[in-house]
Amino acid sequence: MERGDLPAVPGAPVTARHPDPADPLPWLREICLSLPEVTEKLSHGSPSWFVRRMFVSYADHHHGHPHRAFWCAAPPGVQSELVAEDPARFFRPAYVGHRGWLGVVLDGTGPDAADRDEITEIVTDAWRCVAPTRLAARLDDWVRPRHPTPGRTGAAP
Repeated sequence: MERGDLPAVPGAPVTARHPDPADPLPWLREICLSLPEVTEKLSHGSPSWFVRRMFVSYADHHHGHPHRAFWCAAPPGVQSELVAEDPARFFRPAYVGHRGWLGVVLDGTGPDAADRDEITEIVTDAWRCVAPTRLAARLDDWVRPRHPTPGRTGAAP
């Protein structure tokens, strides 16, 4: 399987590979599709991931935004907390920000670079916000790939 290809079975884990920081879409796709019962569809022209309803949408310089990013569902209070804590990496997205959705910058550099483990945690939380209760209860039994982020020190847990 080449880097960036979708797994043969939607939702199946993808073999380990190094993400390309210049193109975060393949590794964001891999993270999203590693969660149970996730499907990918275009929504408003952008790749988006659904578990019944949308929980993540990719935003490649959406309406002149200076970054590649994604928008996702977030637990109550998380958006305001993360945006206040680190506005270089997190933002309130247009259209859905008023509903608590979080914007996450993917193409930052240096200390603002996307951390794959953190992105995986944010995406998983978004999935939990939208997934049916019975499905969310199964998440702990689901196997997800874990990969270190290039340029970061330390091993993935």
